[in-house]
Order: sequence, then C-alpha cells, then structure tokens
Amino acid sequence: MVGILLRVLAIVVVLFALAVIAGPFLISSEPREGLASNTEAAMAESRFVRIPFAGTAGLAVHYLEPPTDAPSWATPFLLLHGFTFNAWTWQPALDAFAARGRVVAYDQVPYGLSAKPARADWDGPNPFSKEAAITQLFAVMDALDLERAVLVGNSSGGTLALEAALARPGRVEALILVAPWVYVTRPTLPATVASLPQMRRLSLLIARKLGENGPLLDLSYADASAITDGRRERFGIHARVAGWDLAWGELLSLSLSTPVTVSEHLVQVQVPVLVVTGEMDRVVPVDDSRRVAGQLPDASFVVIPGCGHVPQEECPDQFARVVGDWLDARRIGASGR
Repeated sequence: MVGILLRVLAIVVVLFALAVIAGPFLISSEPREGLASNTEAAMAESRFVRIPFAGTAGLAVHYLEPPTDAPSWATPFLLLHGFTFNAWTWQPALDAFAARGRVVAYDQVPYGLSAKPARADWDGPNPFSKEAAITQLFAVMDALDLERAVLVGNSSGGTLALEAALARPGRVEALILVAPWVYVTRPTLPATVASLPQMRRLSLLIARKLGENGPLLDLSYADASAITDGRRERFGIHARVAGWDLAWGELLSLSLSTPVTVSEHLVQVQVPVLVVTGEMDRVVPVDDSRRVAGQLPDASFVVIPGCGHVPQEECPDQFARVVGDWLDARRIGASGR
C-alpha cells in the first residue's frame, strides 16, 4: 500500500513539475489582432515627435502640450507619468503649469501612444531599460528644444526624474516628485531566470492583465468612483495600438531583474525638490515619500488631504495650489523674475 502511495505521489510531483515548466507555453505570444497604429488611435490633442535611439530607426513619442501665454524666458516643465499610466494623467494639471511656462507631458516608451518596439525592431540597447528611459527623456527634450526644465514625475516617473537629475544635472532646474517610487520594493530575479521562455510568457500574461483591466488606476484613487468614463478611456488608450501587449511584456520581463536603486543616491541630488503625496495613497506609503524628502539635501514635503496616489488627477486644484506656492517661494517658472 505504501509503495502505491509513493508511486502516486511521484506521479503527482512529476505532473506538477511539467505544469510549471510547460504551463506558461500555453500563453499565446501572438500579438492582439485588428489594432491600429499610434497615429490612428490618437486624440485631437495628440502630438508626436520622432527621437533617435541606437539600434532602431527612431522611436515615435506621443506628447501633450497646451498653449501658454507665459514669457519665453520662463523655465519649462516636463511631466513624467507612472507605471502603466500615460501623459493624460497630467491633463487636469496642464493649464496650471502652462500659466507658468511651457509644459510638455509625454508617453514613455512603450506606454500610451508612444512606440511599442518588438524584439525584431532593435539590434542595440534594450529600449525598455532604465538607461534607455533616461536617454529617451533627454532625446525628447532635444527634439522639442527644451534645454533645461523642471521635471515633474509621479510614482515611477518620479524615479525617472531623479535618475535624470543625477545623470545630467545641468539640464534639470528643479524636481517635483509626486509619490515617487523609491523605497517600495518589488520582486527581482537573476537575469538568467527572468529571461527564461517560461518567465517571458508569464510577464506577457501579467502585462495583458495590467493593460486590459487597468487595476492600478482604481488603486491609485482614494475614491475610485470619481474616475470618469473619459478618464478610463484615455488610461487604456494603449490597448488600441498594435503590439502594445508584446512591448509591455518585454518591459515587465526586463524589470524582473532590475531593482530600483535610486535611494542609494538621493544625497547627490543638488537641485531643489518638492515631494508631494496624497494622504490616502495605497501604492506608495506616505511615510516612504516623507523619507525621500528627508534624504534629499534641499526638499520640501507636502501631504494633500483626501487624495490617493495621483493627486494631479484626483485633487487637481489642491495639487495646483501646493505646486504653485512652492514655485513662487523658489522663484521658479513665470514667478522666477
């Protein structure tokens, strides 16, 4: 009897191992069919610019830029969205920034309507790496004639803003970090494991779930009932574009082996910084944002009551007041003279 049980147990173990090994291959790696190009999916306010990137024929970057009456000498603002979001996260705050200077919000690759390169589209550096994101940020600034700017980043966009300020401080006037993703940890794996075919298929599955269902949008609001149909439409606009899921899968696959290490270099940031967070942030704890501000050499810290992870969306008036007061106090933007 014991022998039979052991054989049954051995069979179960083998079947489980086969499921773990072969199961991910049941996830289709074929791109979604019947989707549009990024320009075909564009909105009336959409703009595009092509930036150079090594090993590619160039990358199309989608951006928003409202008109401004601010003086030409005013320092411009470059707005950076968070993970799975896009430039439209800044739409409620664009006019407030535009009153103080030129303002550009762009979709980082491969989000929103920006390029979604497949593996066959590049033969150089990975376009989804941290280094690539920094290179692309400054390429966008070059293409749009932004010599120096205030970088405004939400969540992982705040991480990117910090990395950019560390990489090329001469091109960054100041930082506004909105619930920056600095101390929040995420699982990381050795590159050899993360690059296994099974893990790549699982990354693709997760990318599709995140991109099609938009769970992070609801999580980012203190009150998800305030999210309008129009906001949901723009949040999910990437899903109209051919190849979005494969590109997101590539980004997630790479991120599995790429830890966030910017916290080790905060003391080297030499520009003035405003750190803003929502009192009810469920993505990045308020204490994490407070800790970031405490580690920076020249930082102010403000908590906006009743807001979640994206106060620029959920509480735009309060957000504009907090940012405006700080810019006035630091004499940055149209208040700089």
